[in-house]
Amino acid sequence: MATVEDVRRIAFALPGVTERPSWGQPAWFARTLMARIWEPGVLTVKTQEREALAGTEPDVYFWTPHHERSPQLVLVRLDRIDERLLAELLQDSYVIAGGRSGRS
Repeated sequence: MATVEDVRRIAFALPGVTERPSWGQPAWFARTLMARIWEPGVLTVKTQEREALAGTEPDVYFWTPHHERSPQLVLVRLDRIDERLLAELLQDSYVIAGGRSGRS
């Protein structure tokens, strides 16, 4: 089970990531937004695999009508993923958001 503190720790391990509020929630930025708490226990990240993730694990990954026009955004239920998977999601989102490519 991942937490907001895990998100923060993993995000800050990536070069140049900053945190600031977005719509009243904690958000992390590379060059652009890479992750944001959508609501308690739910994280928004960028991915190239939204359909595949939500199609194979809809109890973990989903999106709302608000996200329909942003096909790179997926919502993640933090209580249903582990830290290793969270780190992979954040790394991929970081690269999409303009962070340096390559694993840290």
